[in-house]
Amino acid sequence: MTSYIARRFLLLIPTLWAIITLNFFIVQIAPGGPVEQAIATIELGEKSGFGSGTADMTGGNLTLTAKSEQKYQGGRGLDPEVIEAIKKRFGFDKPLHQRYFDMLWSYIRFDFGDSLFRGASVMTLIKQSLPVSISLGLWSMLITYLISIPLGIKKAVRNGSPFDIWSSSVIIIGYAIPPFLFAVLLIVIFAGGGYLDWFPLRGLISNNFEDLTWYGKIGDYLWHITLPVVAMVIGGFAGLTMLTKNSFLDEIHKQYVITARAKGLTEKRILYGHVFRNAMLLVIAGFPAAFIGSFFTGALLIEVIFSLNGLGLLGYDATLQRDYPVMFGTLYMFTLVGLVLNILGDIVYTLVDPRIDFEARG
Repeated sequence: MTSYIARRFLLLIPTLWAIITLNFFIVQIAPGGPVEQAIATIELGEKSGFGSGTADMTGGNLTLTAKSEQKYQGGRGLDPEVIEAIKKRFGFDKPLHQRYFDMLWSYIRFDFGDSLFRGASVMTLIKQSLPVSISLGLWSMLITYLISIPLGIKKAVRNGSPFDIWSSSVIIIGYAIPPFLFAVLLIVIFAGGGYLDWFPLRGLISNNFEDLTWYGKIGDYLWHITLPVVAMVIGGFAGLTMLTKNSFLDEIHKQYVITARAKGLTEKRILYGHVFRNAMLLVIAGFPAAFIGSFFTGALLIEVIFSLNGLGLLGYDATLQRDYPVMFGTLYMFTLVGLVLNILGDIVYTLVDPRIDFEARG
């Protein structure tokens, strides 16, 4: 197993390289890059009455210095020196292949550079956003699994009963409601949207968080994160519940269960001593994908609605702004975490069922 895990970790390198390379060249040919946006900003300033101006590239920000109050004249264009300064600021004065190899060398050292528009390093932005995404992802996954697995097992054991029917109806309704729509509904009802004002509308902590006691900080944090987590759980537990139920139903009707009953084993012993281990393999197999979906992409709209500055919102804003360092930095982190979680999923496989031997398969 050790050599198998070592080979999987070694495969991270070419996989990361392939994903980053593909996305790098796709993004480079996409229209509307940072240079075009900076030029459009300057032209917009000229149209507003700044006339010709110079671009100040210091401090990581693009600002304009007016030389006159002359009105914009169509077709005049920008000073070539200004355009070259913009290209140099964003690193587009270098050939494509040089930018590519510079990026690879930097990523090997986990140096993602600086944001083109935010005036901060990409790693700083990721560190600021990561706690929010971790909070949403871990809490939603923990609650989802704590609800879905016991509920799915109970539905399998009582298949066809009134409990199974009405619980399936509730699950289908919950699955049909998009998480972002449910989030809006929660805000309207519980966050001062016209009915109750029990929970805060934005942020992960209060403004006076540092002044609170340790137990006050815990309560404040849970107070803020309740509605976002509930909104994410509603959309996520339905699929996992039905997957758990179907997995257990498939195992319950197999021959080894009939044999165990014939030997006089109790239903609880059969269910949790034999069926559970085999049925949970399918659930565990989908854990990495479910975690990544909840950890990053699934939380994007929730972060927007509740004004939570998480990693998903950071990558989304960077894509709209064509902030390439932030785009590739977040993509790199998403990919790395996803690949590592896949390896951890294989390790959990062997813990649940020791009969699985990836080393022999390799």
